[in-house]
Amino acid sequence: MSRVLVTGGGAGIGLAIAAAFLRDGAGVVVGDVDPAALAAATSASPGLHGVVADMGDPDSAGDLVRQAVDRLGGLDVLVNNCGIAGPRGAIEDLPVEEWDRTIRVNLSGMFYALRAALPVFKAQRSGCVINVSTTSARTGLPRRLPYVASKAGVLGLTRNVAREVGPWNIRCNAILPGIVDNPRGRRIVAQVAAERGVAPDAMAAEFLRFTSMRSWIQPEEVADLAVFLASPAAKHISGQLIGVCGNAEWEE
Repeated sequence: MSRVLVTGGGAGIGLAIAAAFLRDGAGVVVGDVDPAALAAATSASPGLHGVVADMGDPDSAGDLVRQAVDRLGGLDVLVNNCGIAGPRGAIEDLPVEEWDRTIRVNLSGMFYALRAALPVFKAQRSGCVINVSTTSARTGLPRRLPYVASKAGVLGLTRNVAREVGPWNIRCNAILPGIVDNPRGRRIVAQVAAERGVAPDAMAAEFLRFTSMRSWIQPEEVADLAVFLASPAAKHISGQLIGVCGNAEWEE
């Protein structure tokens, strides 16, 4: 049985990933900054253990990893999923403190978790790291610079970690989801639709116009890929940046 920690696992993609690992027979701990979301997630998923953690705080992130190791009796898989949307606006209007917070949670938070988990992986000479980025890191997205910059940083982090820890039989890959069909994804579309004065359905069609397959991505598709990447079938897949997006061509 694999032992899995999912950050940002109280809702959304993170919860879908945690649920998929549970179905696969893994022991799973999820961390989240929202106690209410954790309570709802753990009550709905027997066997799931939740820990309140702020991934933007190195002490809190390290404590989450330690609690997961203690709870599970070790650790085999770290899913770095935690992230925030960050501010929207023209570059010159973005508050410095919001830039700092977005980078701290979305990029530094992954480093904090890695820093705590890698000694465990190195000691057992095995481990799997899965970082969740976004296709926006490839296409760019105007008025979302802090988010895109932080998630683009995840791509560099993934490649570098894969090189550095590969000799210990530790793998590191990134998943880049496209437009995800969940409350958060629908909320983003509705927000942009309101800003532009158009109907949400029309805005969704406009979003999907830049996706070759013209389709929303289901959270379970991202989750299934995470389970595969952590499986023996993917034992030599490392340093890869894998889109689950229907081929996102562009974003506006």
